[in-house]
Amino acid sequence: MPSNVPTFAELLRGAQRSAVHLEMRDFYAVDYEREEFDAWRAGFRHDPDDRASWWRPWLDLIQETVGRGVVVRRARIVSEPVSEYIRFEHSDTFTNVAAGEQVRWLPRRRASDLALPGNDFWLFDGSLVRWNHFAGDGSSGGGEMSTDPAVLKLCASAFEAVWERAVPHGEYKIL
Repeated sequence: MPSNVPTFAELLRGAQRSAVHLEMRDFYAVDYEREEFDAWRAGFRHDPDDRASWWRPWLDLIQETVGRGVVVRRARIVSEPVSEYIRFEHSDTFTNVAAGEQVRWLPRRRASDLALPGNDFWLFDGSLVRWNHFAGDGSSGGGEMSTDPAVLKLCASAFEAVWERAVPHGEYKIL
C-alpha cells in the first residue's frame, strides 16, 4: 500500500461523524482472513456467548469509534445464491454488530438500477474516500484516497441508495 494512504485505524480515529463502507465483491482473499476462513470451511463457528474467543483489535477500534459518537455503517451487495465466502462473512457479522457497527445486505439483483462506483470504498465524514482495490483473485491491490467533490458525491449517494434498499443483518437470510 502506498505510504501516503493512512491506515484504517488512523482514518477511523480521525472520523468525527460517520464512516460508511460499501462492499461489492462476492469473494475476498485478503491474507489476514485466510486462516479464519479455512477454519470456518472446516466447520469452526464462533460462539456468540464466548466473546473473548472472537473479540479482536478491529472490533476494539469499531467500539472505540462508535463510543465517540461516530456512526459506522457497512453495506454489502451480494449475488444470490451467495458464495461460500459470503456465507463465511455472514456467519461472523454478529461480531461487527456487537462492536456497534450497523450492517445491511443487498441482493445484487436489487442493485441493478443503482449508479455505483467501480470499487469498494470507505467514506469518512462525507469528506474523504478511501478506495479498496482488489486483484481478480480477491487479494488486496492496495488503497487510494480521494477528496474530489464529484467522487464524494458519487460515493455518498451510492451508499445511501444501497443502504435504503438493503436488509438489516438480523433480517437477512442467506440463499
